[in-house]
Amino acid sequence: MEKLNINQWAEEDRPREKMASSGAENLTNAELLAILIGSGSQKESAVDLMKRILADCNNNLNTLGKMPIRELCTYTGIGEAKAISILAACELGKRRQAETPEERPDLGTATRIYNHMRPVMQDLYVEEFWALLMNQHYRLIKKVRISRGGITETPVDIRIVMKEAVLANCTILAVCHNHPSGNLTPSKADETLTKSISRACEVMNIHFLDHVIVTDGQYYSFHEQGKC
Repeated sequence: MEKLNINQWAEEDRPREKMASSGAENLTNAELLAILIGSGSQKESAVDLMKRILADCNNNLNTLGKMPIRELCTYTGIGEAKAISILAACELGKRRQAETPEERPDLGTATRIYNHMRPVMQDLYVEEFWALLMNQHYRLIKKVRISRGGITETPVDIRIVMKEAVLANCTILAVCHNHPSGNLTPSKADETLTKSISRACEVMNIHFLDHVIVTDGQYYSFHEQGKC
């Protein structure tokens, strides 16, 4: 029976496509390693090749990481570049285990949002609008600059804000922008935008925490003022 190469497999079975659609945690060790080496040999696919190598290591990644380059190169389909890629991945896995998880800041209040964003915004001479994407414990997943504008305003596309929120799998959203003039009073456009974002969050089942206006020394919170 003629061997099928990976490109002839059903798309959901191909390692790269499977990782993109289902996540790395749903791939076997052989499939993950097959992504690294890219191709196998004329006789076997990259996945089958890595299954065979892993079997010789008693299916133990720690044992695989101890194999010398020259030993990996004895397998048909594994050259020096592929052997180095495999061992580099094993080394990264080992180093990751030694790392301390990064502490995500708690942005559950307007004061914390202001303290986090003031260093970013205090010296800006134009307005910027940022989205702060958080998990259910108010821990920051990521912050994203949505737009950069002029001295008195910056355009904001709510669709982009919501797209970033969905892509980050956030459950809590806060937004902020700066007033280079130092005037804390929100404009009519600020108030309209806040209401629009609040409505969009309701539709997407995302908790809209606050809209904070930042100046160098003070802040205005729509939430604290009962406006969101």
